Amino acid sequence: MFVISHFLKALATVLDMALSLYMWIIIIRALLSWVNPDPYNPIVRFLYGITEPVLARIRRFLPPLGGIDLSPLVAILGIVFLKQFLIPVLYDLAYSLR
Repeated sequence: MFVISHFLKALATVLDMALSLYMWIIIIRALLSWVNPDPYNPIVRFLYGITEPVLARIRRFLPPLGGIDLSPLVAILGIVFLKQFLIPVLYDLAYSLR
């Protein structure tokens, strides 16, 4: 049980860091959309490539709002929810298995 406890704690830490990083990537992509970046820039292509699968799924469920894309906001709210709910649950589970 001791090994599982450490695994869950490490998983929670890595997941927390990955969710934070992905949230910042979504924020940067949203900010870039305001300045009309070069679509052939490798950094822009990377940001769009890594965020578009998630944002496209969210857009399918959002009604059209006349050119305003709320999918980054919904994605960030989802990430915040996971960070506030899932991460503490994993930490609590890890500590209860000690």
